[in-house]
Amino acid sequence: MRFGMAAAACLLAGGAAQAQSKPAAEPAQLGALAPENLGKTRPKPPADFTGTWLHAGGPNNGFRFSPPPGAKLTPAAQAIYDAGQKAAKEGRAYQDDIGHCWPAGLPVIMTRVWPIAMVQTPTELFMISGFMNSTRFIYMDGRKHTDPDVVVRSFNGESIGHWEKDTLVVDTTGFVGEHHWIDSAIPASEDLHIVERMRLIDGGKTLEIEYTLTDPKNWEGDWKMTKRWKRVDDQDITEAACLPDLNDHMPSLKSTR
Repeated sequence: MRFGMAAAACLLAGGAAQAQSKPAAEPAQLGALAPENLGKTRPKPPADFTGTWLHAGGPNNGFRFSPPPGAKLTPAAQAIYDAGQKAAKEGRAYQDDIGHCWPAGLPVIMTRVWPIAMVQTPTELFMISGFMNSTRFIYMDGRKHTDPDVVVRSFNGESIGHWEKDTLVVDTTGFVGEHHWIDSAIPASEDLHIVERMRLIDGGKTLEIEYTLTDPKNWEGDWKMTKRWKRVDDQDITEAACLPDLNDHMPSLKSTR
């Protein structure tokens, strides 16, 4: 009897020790706009991107993305691109999902002539594109990327930003891989990874973003480009909606599928 009681005591003590040594569960991630999160003490950001910005072109082919300089399309992606070029010469659109109201997604929403509005808070940067009113949410509260096995994939991906001196470095993953394009006839996959280095130049009058895109399913190496936007204080973002019935009357937006 005494042996049984001693053994039970040992088991209880061992269980208590294990319970004490078990690491505590990590606290749930606060929402970016939760008052507790917004109220945390943080260093003053070196730049504020709040404002309305209009594309000013850039060193690499204006506002559009072109075939990747410094990178090479995979054979499958090259075949798609060649088919798209052939369709363009014949006056046809090639698999134009955007014309049928699929979300444009990143990076397309950043490469059109419509303005972009930005609203910056201590924990999050909102970017609203005048093109289809697509909105990006860039989290700046120190969180990590969601596990790729459970992330909710989207056309704009999951964007996490951190400061490096005067530059906001935005790392975006978690993209969908269907109906998603870099530009006309250049596909994107779930492996797309975009790094943006955002900074203000010209005394805050110009927004410059250096892009590095990788997607081993569609091209080899890094696809790099730099785009610039000018601050415009006399423009606002207005409502925009995709109307497929209207788009079907526009030859450039008709799908060939």
